[in-house]
Amino acid sequence: MNTDTGHMGQGALEGRLLAHRRLLALILQSLPDPRREALHDWLVGRSILHDGQEDPGAVPTEANAIALAVADEYRLLADMLGNSGPVS
Repeated sequence: MNTDTGHMGQGALEGRLLAHRRLLALILQSLPDPRREALHDWLVGRSILHDGQEDPGAVPTEANAIALAVADEYRLLADMLGNSGPVS
């Protein structure tokens, strides 16, 4: 099995990331309710970039691009975790 992502196209990389996100959400949804709710709250608390600006990320820079992507991923996971339906 080839796990080298160095020659992977944008679509293939996005597909892999989406598969990992869905798998992670499925694992998180299988946790007991109190732990799942605690993780949901943790994700929600980290889904907004707090960089001292009035509108965080309003002027995207290379320096905050990763931080914005991480915050957005936390938001997506929190949304999936908060959804009572099955992961799609």
